[in-house]
Amino acid sequence: MELNKNLVFLGMMGSGKTTIGKFISKKLNKRFIDIDQQIELEENMTISDIFQKKGELFFRKIEEKISLQNLRKLNSVISLGGGAFLNKKIQKEVLKNHISVWLKWDNNNLIKRIKDSKKRPIAIKLDDFGLDKLINERSKIYSKAKYQIRCDRLSKLELTKKIIEFNDKG
Repeated sequence: MELNKNLVFLGMMGSGKTTIGKFISKKLNKRFIDIDQQIELEENMTISDIFQKKGELFFRKIEEKISLQNLRKLNSVISLGGGAFLNKKIQKEVLKNHISVWLKWDNNNLIKRIKDSKKRPIAIKLDDFGLDKLINERSKIYSKAKYQIRCDRLSKLELTKKIIEFNDKG
């Protein structure tokens, strides 16, 4: 892999970007960056609180700024927030200069994983039908990723092996 390329995970909330990202970063001996965590540190509040107190528009602006800053750091494994890749500037940067991996799940599995979470401001307002619709809409954009992995039937080990192969290919 070229040193200047980061391995960037994208996908719906609850798809395992942070969990897998941390695991892969240790395996590859690279720094791990979770964009949502970086936003929370910068704003000194949770994502839910940012949505509630400052609104989604404010959140998306700070998400863009922090995502682009962190994508400039070399030799990292980066977990984007669920909605970050919808941003054209972030999307362009990721597709042009990094290795993008979409962690793709069956809609029903994803809905089960995110449905009752109080930490996900977009999901809180939606029922199963609304979540299904959101997943389908975002999937059209996530499908632009260089690599896609169907996670439903893979063990953590199998998933790791595939991702490391993608990383080695560049």
